[in-house]
Amino acid sequence: MNPFGFLTRRVRGFRVIDIAAVTLIVTIAVGSYAFKTFASVEDADASGVESQILQEQKRIALLKAEIARLEDPRRVEALSTQYLGMVAVDPSHDIPANALPRIAANPPPVKPPKPGAPV
Repeated sequence: MNPFGFLTRRVRGFRVIDIAAVTLIVTIAVGSYAFKTFASVEDADASGVESQILQEQKRIALLKAEIARLEDPRRVEALSTQYLGMVAVDPSHDIPANALPRIAANPPPVKPPKPGAPV
């Protein structure tokens, strides 16, 4: 008896090997299509994530610009003058180090804040 005799056996006019080959080819084709579809879905998800990253980077840049605007020294100086009555220190008020004990003994009077100014 031939051990490979089942390969030449016919079922409804087709050899068993032909039916197995067609089944294998169809399985490979369906599997390839499924993997291709899955890969395209994953690619679309990845591009969505990339666009979200790009939007977040733009938002970060906008927030950094806003921080720079809020920390602008001219703006801080104008707000401190407007709300707290503070003025910039005159550079001619430099005091030598040996005069510090005398100033500490007799401190200058403190100007009270404007009414309605935040404390």
